[in-house]
Amino acid sequence: MAFTLAPLPYANDALEPHFDAMTMEIHHDRHHNAYVTNLNAAIAGTDLENKTIEEILANISKASPAVRNNGGGHYNHDLFWNILAPQGVGGNLSGPLKEAIIAAFGGVDEFKAAFKTAATTRFGSGWAWLIAKEDGSVAVCSTPNQDNPLMDLAEVKGTPLLGLDVWEHAYYLKFQNKRPDYVDTFWTLVNWNAVEERYAAAIK
Repeated sequence: MAFTLAPLPYANDALEPHFDAMTMEIHHDRHHNAYVTNLNAAIAGTDLENKTIEEILANISKASPAVRNNGGGHYNHDLFWNILAPQGVGGNLSGPLKEAIIAAFGGVDEFKAAFKTAATTRFGSGWAWLIAKEDGSVAVCSTPNQDNPLMDLAEVKGTPLLGLDVWEHAYYLKFQNKRPDYVDTFWTLVNWNAVEERYAAAIK
């Protein structure tokens, strides 16, 4: 059962002027598509063909580098597209997730500062994450390349709720080398309704 590239849940230009249409098109149609294509090639003829992406990532230490890189790339980007929304569409941070964030960080601004630090201090390519831990608490972490906190070899493990791609291909056309500006702009586009749904599912 091959993995597929789902269409973006909005038009390429729907996140303008914050995330530009050309970056969205290249990022989804070329980068993400390549991860899906290469993942399918890497698992063809193996017992991974019948597993979910979550099952593959949970035992990624036993898989090839191609499965690790492309499986992570597929999962991470699929999450990324779905926790973004046009400005004003994704609702506001509220409810149990907001309470968990305040409990963990002392406040929403403190959470955003910790997340920005994780995103801007990740050397080279990688991701910044808000995750749910097994006890229902939340934490911020980052991972290199296309790794994520679902992987059995992750330094910090948990269920990804919110992820920000800090590979240069995600922001360079608009933001050039100014990654901190990209991180600040990201908050304008977060689909908090989707993130809260992920948190509710994670703590069931």
